[in-house]
Amino acid sequence: MKKYIVITGGAGFIGSNLIRYLLSKNKENIISLDNYSSGTKKNHIRNSRVKYIKGENLNISKILDKYKNKIKVIFHFGEFSRIYQSFLQYEKCFKYNINGSFEVIKFATKNKIKLIYSATSAALGNGGKDENLSPYAWSKSKNIELIKNYNKWFNLKYELVYFYNVYGPGQIVKTNMSAVIGIFETQYKNKEPITIVKPGTQKRDFTHVDDIVRGCYLSWKKGQHSEYMLGTNKQYSIIQIAKMFITKIKFIPYRKGERFTSFIPNNNASKILKYKSTIDIKDYIAKFIDMNKM
Repeated sequence: MKKYIVITGGAGFIGSNLIRYLLSKNKENIISLDNYSSGTKKNHIRNSRVKYIKGENLNISKILDKYKNKIKVIFHFGEFSRIYQSFLQYEKCFKYNINGSFEVIKFATKNKIKLIYSATSAALGNGGKDENLSPYAWSKSKNIELIKNYNKWFNLKYELVYFYNVYGPGQIVKTNMSAVIGIFETQYKNKEPITIVKPGTQKRDFTHVDDIVRGCYLSWKKGQHSEYMLGTNKQYSIIQIAKMFITKIKFIPYRKGERFTSFIPNNNASKILKYKSTIDIKDYIAKFIDMNKM
């Protein structure tokens, strides 16, 4: 009987990179469930083992009903995933992150499928006190709490993987859903000043997508119903990152929801998964500059 791995958000940045990694590591077929709100067909990987389904997580039980006894694991990445934009599109944020994710959690629990959930460092900033800083951070924090409770109440098998400002091939670079590195790269290529949200001293841990997907895979294979911080244990201020691009810098006003620090409270990733990041943001930017000299 064929076995399947499900990835919600499989047409997105991290999801598509994970599919590519899984194809090299496993023999299972892969199903991507994506509503294409930020994902794109350009990220599709041509392989007979990968099936792409356009649909909402809200309808996961209906969409994947015929596969439910064949699914080994669900990597749940298909959510609204931007802090500032969650103030502007909070209804969409709650629809995807609260209502949609609840259906994914129920589906995994009912069918005894392990759930790998992409948690967020946004909920851990400021010593874990930033969980109510934005609609996005709040929604993710509540899902983390719900998943842990579903484990206690209904024996949901889960692993929580925390992402830290992911960058690399396939990142969003040209829309309002772009993250820091994607924005800076686009501005550099367009010969525009690098824009920094004031004050610029905000610190972040930046993790390459290759390290992220490897950590996600290890959480599935070696996880022990725990939480894993897939960071580098190095923090850079936003202005430090901007200066690496060796070009003009422009400050823009402070925005609601802005975090001032990333925070890694434990090292379960290294203890349990034997995970260690391998790519440094400084080396990545230096290579980018060399390839795109102005």
